[in-house]
Amino acid sequence: MSIGGKLRGNLQVKARLSTTLKSWLPILQSGVTELEETLNAIADENPYASVQSQMTQSLNAKIPKRNKAQSSGASNERFEQNYISEQSLYEVLESQIDSKLFPTSISQSIAFKILENINDEGYLDVAVAELALEMGVSEGEFERVRQRFAYLEPYGVGARDVLESFLFQLNNSDLEGEGYELATKVIKDLHNHSKYKNHKDYNLVMKTIKSFKNPPAIEFSPREAEIIPDIFIFERLKSDSLKNTTYELEVAINDAYYPKIVIEENLKLKDKQGAEFLRTKLKEAKDLVDALDMRKATILKIAIALRENQYDFFMGGEIRPMKLKDIAQDLGYAPSTISRAIANKYLECDRGIFPIKSFFTAAIDGDTSNASIKDFILNLVKNEDRKKPLSDLKILKIVEEKFELKMVRRTITKYRQQLNIASSSERKRLYEMSV
Repeated sequence: MSIGGKLRGNLQVKARLSTTLKSWLPILQSGVTELEETLNAIADENPYASVQSQMTQSLNAKIPKRNKAQSSGASNERFEQNYISEQSLYEVLESQIDSKLFPTSISQSIAFKILENINDEGYLDVAVAELALEMGVSEGEFERVRQRFAYLEPYGVGARDVLESFLFQLNNSDLEGEGYELATKVIKDLHNHSKYKNHKDYNLVMKTIKSFKNPPAIEFSPREAEIIPDIFIFERLKSDSLKNTTYELEVAINDAYYPKIVIEENLKLKDKQGAEFLRTKLKEAKDLVDALDMRKATILKIAIALRENQYDFFMGGEIRPMKLKDIAQDLGYAPSTISRAIANKYLECDRGIFPIKSFFTAAIDGDTSNASIKDFILNLVKNEDRKKPLSDLKILKIVEEKFELKMVRRTITKYRQQLNIASSSERKRLYEMSV
C-alpha cells in the first residue's frame, strides 16, 4: 500500500474509533443509575437499537420475600408509615390545625405563622417575640398558642430546642404521677440525670426519654437514594487441590443492573437513500453495544488496579494516596478518561461502600492523604472518653503529632462535618443519654 493509502486507512480507523468514543465517553461517565437514561437518549434516534432495562428486575430481586407469619397489623402499620412519609411535614401539621385545638381565627392565624417558621427538623427557630410583633399580638398570647403544638403529631414539633421538644413528647408518653414528675426534672437537668438514679422510677424514665425523637421531625428527613455500586471487591476463602485454604481479593463488576441493547437487523427500505441511512444507523447501533462493553472493560481494569494499589485498605489498613495520572499510565488511558470513569461511581467491599474517587486523594504532605486523616479522626472519636469528648482543637493536636504536619482547626472541623460527626458538646450530651 502506498503512503497515501496508509494515511487514508489510518484516517478511516480513527473515524470509526471516534464514532464509538463519541458514545463511549458519556456512557463511561454515567453512574449505574444514570446509565439507562444515557443509553436511551442515544438509542431514541436509532430505529435499530432499543434499551432493555435490568434495573427493575435487579431491584426486585433484592426485596426479601415476606414472611407469611407476619401479622396483618404489622403490615398495616408499615403501610401507614409509608403513606405518612409521602406527605411533607408541613402538610401533616397543616391538617391538624383545626377548631379543636385552635378554636378562634386569631389562634389559627398564629398556628399557621408558627408552621411557616418551623425548620426541617421540626423546631421553631425564630424568636416568639419577633413573630408576635410581626402579627401585632402579645407575646403571651402567641406563646399560649405555641404550647398547643405539644399535642400535634409528630410530637415535639414547634419546640424551641431539644429539651423543650422532649417535654412536648413527655406530654404524650405513658408516664404518670411520680414517674412523670421525675421525667420533667430529668429533662430540665439532663446533664445531671444520674443524680436521680436511686429513684424507683429512674430506669423507666430514662427508657422513655431515650425513645423520644431527636430531632422531632426525623421521620420526615429526606431519604438518601439507594447507592448501587459499580465494583465489588471482597475477601474470599480459596481452597486448592491439597485442601490448603488461603484468602484472596475477588474483583467483580456489578453488571446485574446494566441495561441490554437489543439490535433489530431486519429493517429494510427499498430506495437507495433509505438503505444507506439504515446501514449508517445499524453501524451506530453496533457501536453503542461496543461502547457499553468498553465501559465494563475500563471499569474492570480500574477495579483490578485498585485491588493492587489499595490491597492494605481492603485488608483493614489505611487508604494509600493515589494520583489519577499514576493509574492512567498503568492502564494506558489519559487522566481525564480515568476521571470520567470514576465519576458518580461506588465500590463495595467488606468495609462498606465508598465513592471510587475517594481512593484518588491528593496528598496533603508527603505520603499523607486527607482520606487517611479522616479515617484516623473517625477512629479517634469512636474510641474517645465519653465523659470528655475530644474537641476539634484537641483532635488537631493529635493529628499533627501523628502525621507530623501542620494544619488549622477549621480543616479538622470540615473533616469532622464531612464524616457526619457531631461537635464535642453535642456528642457529650448524646453520650450522657447513652444514645
